[in-house]
Amino acid sequence: MSTATDIGTLVTCSPDIRKGRPIITGTRTSVSRIVVLYKQGASAEEIARRMNHLSLAQVYAALAYYHVNQDEIEADLAEEDAEYWKLASLHAKKA
Repeated sequence: MSTATDIGTLVTCSPDIRKGRPIITGTRTSVSRIVVLYKQGASAEEIARRMNHLSLAQVYAALAYYHVNQDEIEADLAEEDAEYWKLASLHAKKA
């Protein structure tokens, strides 16, 4: 008989990893990374296939976390996007 897993243990935050942003427990994969693929149209099953170090349960936990904390994750994505464009702009000026 298998042991039940508390789904609350599948996503964690640590100040030492990804600036405290939520990640899949035991990995360095952020919830945001899962969400980006999901928003691009990938199903949970496809994400689990692409990221074969994650189980389907971990992917669904990340998506559940996103749906419960959508404002937080969207703010993280916006911050990462702004940082990307800032760095891209600096790089373009040097070229």
